[in-house]
Amino acid sequence: MIQRRHLIAGAAGLAAAPLAAPALRAQGSWPSAPVRLVVPFAAGGPTDVPARLIADELSKMLPQRVIVENRTGAGVVVGSDVVAKAPKDGQTLLYTTIAHAALRSIFPRLPFDPLADLTPVALTGVIPMLMMVNKEVPANSLPELIALFKANPGKYDYASTGNGAALHLASELFLRQAGGLRVNHIPYRGSAAAMPDLLNGTVAMMLDVANSALPFVTRGEVKGLAISGASRIPQVPNIPTFSEAGVPGYEAYTWHMVLAPSGTPEPVVAAVNGALNKVMAMESVKQRLSDLTMETRSDTTPASAKKWLDDEIAKWEPVIKAAGIKAD
Repeated sequence: MIQRRHLIAGAAGLAAAPLAAPALRAQGSWPSAPVRLVVPFAAGGPTDVPARLIADELSKMLPQRVIVENRTGAGVVVGSDVVAKAPKDGQTLLYTTIAHAALRSIFPRLPFDPLADLTPVALTGVIPMLMMVNKEVPANSLPELIALFKANPGKYDYASTGNGAALHLASELFLRQAGGLRVNHIPYRGSAAAMPDLLNGTVAMMLDVANSALPFVTRGEVKGLAISGASRIPQVPNIPTFSEAGVPGYEAYTWHMVLAPSGTPEPVVAAVNGALNKVMAMESVKQRLSDLTMETRSDTTPASAKKWLDDEIAKWEPVIKAAGIKAD
C-alpha cells in the first residue's frame, strides 16, 4: 500500500491517554456539546463517506455526538470559512482534503486565511489516484501514452473534476514531469460527470481517485495505466506506479485532514487529535476505508499534520503557477 502513508490526550505525545484524562478535566470538558464536523463537499461523495464513518465512531466514543454538516460552495471556500470563523473551542471542526493546500494559490481573495485562521489537528488518511484512458486510445502503457502525447501536442484532451481540483493538479504535475506534454484540460463538475465522456472518447485521459476509478478499470471499460502512490494497490496489483512506469518520483494523493479554528487551546487540539487517532486505529475502520483505497493514519500529531500541509503547499504552488490555474 501507500508508503506515505480514531483517545483523549492531555498533551502531544500522550495520544493513548484515557479519554477522561485529568489534565483535560482541568481545562474543561471537550466536547461540551455536539461537535459539528463541517465537510465542504456534497453529501455522499468520496470525502463525505469517510467523514461520516469517522463521525459515527467518534459519537460512540465521546460523551457528545459528532454531526457531519455539508457546506458546499466556491470549491471548499464556504465550508472552510464557516470553521475559520467558528468559536475556538473544538466544537466546530473542518474535514477537508488536498484542496486546502491549493486555496491561497487559486483564490486571489479569500474571506479567511487558510494558514493563519485554521490549524491542522490530524491527517486521517491518503488515497492514490489511478490514470485511465479511453479504450480506443492507441496506448497500452504509460510510456506509450507519453510517446503518443509527445507526437501529437495539443491533439488530445484530459478530464478533471473541476478547475483547481486535486485531479486537475495531479494531471498537470504528470504532464510537467513527463516532459512538458501538451494535453488540453476539460473540467467537469465531478468524476460522475466526466466519466461518460471518457467512456465515449470525448476525452482521452483522466486521473481519478482510485476507489472511483476501480470499477471501470476492473470491468475493462477503460484502460488503467498507472497508480499515483509510492506502491501498487492490492485491488489491481498488475497496474504499476508512475515511477515504475517511467515517471520517476511522481506521487500524488488526495488526502483527508481535520482542522480547527486557530487559537483553539492546545489541550483541546490534543484531545481532538487523540480521539481521531483512536478511531483511525480501529481495525473495522481501517478495513472499511481500505476498501475505499484509503490508507488510514493513526499516528499523526498536530505538528506532523501541519508539516504535511506545509509540504503539500510547497509541492502544488509551483504547479498551479506554471499551469496558470485560477478559480472559475
